[in-house]
Amino acid sequence: MFRRREPVPFAFLAEADRFRSNVTPPPPARASFGEMAGRWLLGLTLVAGLTGALVVGTPALSTPSSTPAQQSQASQSQGH
Repeated sequence: MFRRREPVPFAFLAEADRFRSNVTPPPPARASFGEMAGRWLLGLTLVAGLTGALVVGTPALSTPSSTPAQQSQASQSQGH
């Protein structure tokens, strides 16, 4: 097969499929108790914030259907 003689940028990527390593990477380090507690606390804070925003915002988004429609004072005074 023909090979280029001039340097080609990123030529190592084309040859990467031929290279196989028999060295296994080390297992990932386990998170400490403090890191796990911090992740749980962050997750709980996010969920509580979203829930609180939903609870506070829901009444503002709902339209009151039981109250009768009120007329403005301007429309009442025009009839007199």
